[in-house]
Amino acid sequence: MATSRRARTADPAKTRTAVAALVDWLRDDERPAPARTELAEAVRLTARTLAAVAPGSSVEVRVPPFIAVQCIAGPAHRRGNPPNVAETDPRTWLLLASGMLSLGDAVADGRLTLSGSRAGEIGTWLPLIDLDG
Repeated sequence: MATSRRARTADPAKTRTAVAALVDWLRDDERPAPARTELAEAVRLTARTLAAVAPGSSVEVRVPPFIAVQCIAGPAHRRGNPPNVAETDPRTWLLLASGMLSLGDAVADGRLTLSGSRAGEIGTWLPLIDLDG
């Protein structure tokens, strides 16, 4: 069964709800990790939100094992390894997406890798959601 494009786009209310369900774990990594399905949903929705608010294909954001999206207007990448990549783990991505961690701090401590001259531009679009408001 094919997934419709509409089902694969971000919904702001669903995105906020999915991340809010994980907020205790995001604030305290000593808490038990969420279920894989909950984590995957939050990661996918936030990554799709980034792709929606910063459309384009010059930067690829990877959050293995759940998703990779292309975003940010500019020269399109179509084949082989993209020249501009931001990659991180699911928890770090959600911390970035929710504003609980800055891009600079994530890069400095090695939780986020940026390659290419444009990968850091994702910081312009972060945070994606506000859990306090």
